[in-house]
Amino acid sequence: MTNSELAIALFEACRERGIMLATAESCTGGMIIAALTDIAGSSAVVDRGFITYSNEAKMDMLGVRAATLDVHGAVSREAAIEMAAGALARSRAGLALAVTGIAGPGGGSREKPVGLVWFGVAVNGRPVTAERKLFADNGRDFIRQETVHHALEIGLQALVESQAAGFLP
Repeated sequence: MTNSELAIALFEACRERGIMLATAESCTGGMIIAALTDIAGSSAVVDRGFITYSNEAKMDMLGVRAATLDVHGAVSREAAIEMAAGALARSRAGLALAVTGIAGPGGGSREKPVGLVWFGVAVNGRPVTAERKLFADNGRDFIRQETVHHALEIGLQALVESQAAGFLP
């Protein structure tokens, strides 16, 4: 599926369940929420998008703890979890997607190479989850587009799993 098709599928899944959605985006700079707001009628599903590129924005807007960033860094499981939880808590959403990663071309290291992205998913009533992906270093645009694609996929997956577990209508 293309990113546009995935965005439509996630939009429809949220609309059918009466769920609002929020994003907390760092390396994508708002591309996930943009994919969703490209859809006519998106206000029925999209509550808000937090673009938290800097550590200060992550702390101020989402409540990510300074200690988390100091100990684990912005590109970490812990930061992704706190970003997703913060977006859920600071919105009217029932589903929040968070992404934080290194899109390159610089900024990578041996421990955290270019292409590393952490995804956080928060659904009302469920523990926040995180997932690590390492995308090929095929350029900044490639990494960002793949991040959007995967975020939309795991958003859909979270809705299906949450509904099956009885957390959503």
